[in-house]
Amino acid sequence: MGSKAALETEVTTVGGVLTDKQPLDFHTLGLAGCIDRLTAPLRQRGTAVHWDTPHWGIEIPADCASLLYQSAREALSNAFKFSSASSLNIQLAAVDHGIRLVVADDGAGFDSSLASCGRNHGYGLRLMAVAVQEAGGAVDISSTPGRGTSVTVTLPLD
Repeated sequence: MGSKAALETEVTTVGGVLTDKQPLDFHTLGLAGCIDRLTAPLRQRGTAVHWDTPHWGIEIPADCASLLYQSAREALSNAFKFSSASSLNIQLAAVDHGIRLVVADDGAGFDSSLASCGRNHGYGLRLMAVAVQEAGGAVDISSTPGRGTSVTVTLPLD
């Protein structure tokens, strides 16, 4: 690991879904580091990835970290498959008694009403929302054709 070339071969896409061949290591890499690994295929395409992580020092329980990671993987996979974004912003921040993940791109966007009711659209986003809601959290998906997409996941930490 360690080298950029090794990282690029460890994260791949399978059917458009970003897949890390290495086991998750939140202890060594932290949640942001694990999520950042998933951005390698987007970076290889030329998508600029920007981070904002004002959460340093907050302990995130493993179950919350895993759910945030899976949510990021879904949002980043969709950005990889559909957005054609030139820029992607990821924020991981503490909020009142919780943690918030935002993945936003400047890509193609879509009609967000299809993500919640379409027969052939949004299954991954819907499954993500169910998992987050079962954990007591909330999901907000904001998208408009031609104006990009923003996926926000907020989980409680108490």
